[in-house]
Amino acid sequence: MPELLTTPLHAWHVANGAKMVPFAGWDMPVQYSGIIDEHTHTRTRASVFDICHMGEFKLKGAKAKASLSRLVTHNLDTLGPGRCRYGFLLNEQGGIIDDLIVYCINDDEYMLVVNGARTAIDFAWIKAHLPEDMFFEDISELMAKIDLQGPLACEVLNSVTGSDWSFLSYFAFKKCEFLNDPFIVSRTGYTGELGYELYIREEAALRLWEALLSHPDVKPAGLGARDTLRLEAGLSLYGQDLDEKHTPAEAGCAVFLKSNADYIGKTHAFDVRESLIALTMEGRKAARHDDPIFLPSGEEVGRVTSGCFAPSIGHAVALAYVRKEFAAHTEFLAGKGPKKITATRSQLPFYTNGTARMKL
Repeated sequence: MPELLTTPLHAWHVANGAKMVPFAGWDMPVQYSGIIDEHTHTRTRASVFDICHMGEFKLKGAKAKASLSRLVTHNLDTLGPGRCRYGFLLNEQGGIIDDLIVYCINDDEYMLVVNGARTAIDFAWIKAHLPEDMFFEDISELMAKIDLQGPLACEVLNSVTGSDWSFLSYFAFKKCEFLNDPFIVSRTGYTGELGYELYIREEAALRLWEALLSHPDVKPAGLGARDTLRLEAGLSLYGQDLDEKHTPAEAGCAVFLKSNADYIGKTHAFDVRESLIALTMEGRKAARHDDPIFLPSGEEVGRVTSGCFAPSIGHAVALAYVRKEFAAHTEFLAGKGPKKITATRSQLPFYTNGTARMKL
């Protein structure tokens, strides 16, 4: 088994009692004080997450916009400098190679942020489909990424940086400096709450992390809380809810297919054989990844992709792929054992009081 990779904050996590687990080839903190405690703190105050395992690419050149438009579902014609956008990298069959955020520095320069487990795959795919003279670099090892999430995130960021960040709108970013280090502040996130994704040199990550944690309203949170928060907010996870076997339309993400460009996979991006649906359960017991989904009659019609107890709403929730002819049904059963869990079709997001889009 290959040795796990570590982030620039790894020693801090170990020294501060984090429970570490393998994730996407990395040794990552899953929790500190406890998943529910960290979840609740993020919903009510602010938490920091070590997301340094994510991948970052830089694309630059006179043909950058045209070349990238052939590869991603993002509409780059309407993505101006200082703005970023969520979308997909697809294979020829419309399957999702990865979901990613594209940052427009200007029409000739972009930054791409991809999932950690897909970094090498994404880089090779994109590189193979770019003109040979296009500058394309994997800058992941140079870049650290820290997420600051929660309704008090702006107050915290203002205090720590000595600047007012209330001007930054949702899915906008700004390049600046933090203690003389190049610094990108992006108002994005993966929790459903007001938040910022912060990019800085790897060598400066610990200094930023500790500066954020010096604020009395901030606690560290691990991958466990990140997963419960994102699922309550109806946000998909690559490798579970998204994969190369499913199209964006099947994943309920057709809204992100607005590009007019002839990008790879466009012909099949709207194909639907299965639909990703939202399910709620009455109690705390959740259906888990890869649990089968049945109709009340006993016919198997799909599989659970993600499931957990949702602390903010007091009961279990799940996402599941169901064959499209059964996706409109309202009642299902889930589980591998004789005692199935009753699951009811719901709507996303499960948690509707998030502050992600709040006006500051």
